[in-house]
Amino acid sequence: MADSSITRRGVMVGAAGGIALATPLARADDTAPSPRHDRPSAETVSVTLQVNGEMLRLTVDPRSSLLDALRENAGLTGTKKGCDRGACGACTVHLDGRRIVSCLTLVVRCQGKDIRTIEGLAPDGHLHPVQVAFMNHDGFQCGYCTPGQIMSAVALINEGHAGSDGEVREWMSGNICRCGAYPNIVAAVRQASQEG
Repeated sequence: MADSSITRRGVMVGAAGGIALATPLARADDTAPSPRHDRPSAETVSVTLQVNGEMLRLTVDPRSSLLDALRENAGLTGTKKGCDRGACGACTVHLDGRRIVSCLTLVVRCQGKDIRTIEGLAPDGHLHPVQVAFMNHDGFQCGYCTPGQIMSAVALINEGHAGSDGEVREWMSGNICRCGAYPNIVAAVRQASQEG
């Protein structure tokens, strides 16, 4: 027969008290735990990148992604960090004319290659036709994914993949817009491809 004096609340309070008591007992010698070193600290390396037509010399951790080097070392924050796993497309840039997700690309592998970011699409101050089309069709809401969307759109137009709405949707499928501006994005890409 169950003891009616034991309640759920009593068990929870007792468990919380036990955890509180166990914590100080775990370090009876009062010394701070030593920090864990899962991997040795990396030395920095110098890299020379050609970004938007300029040569940049950066000192980076050899494990740095191109995205982190662009944002943190070069100060080019137009390229956005979204998922940091290559799934959302917010970090899309062009490498030797091909679109890539910069969060999965090691910066040390980009030396000697032509890197183009959203800042490099309008070097003379005139917006790129895709940028104009995005504004004309309200191809953005919050705007966070817009740089990656635009970089992908420019690439797919250059690749010849803007022949239909379905083709644009297929080739833009690696870019996620959490605001759901997809119909406007497709319309913008189609307009830019017809004008270009």
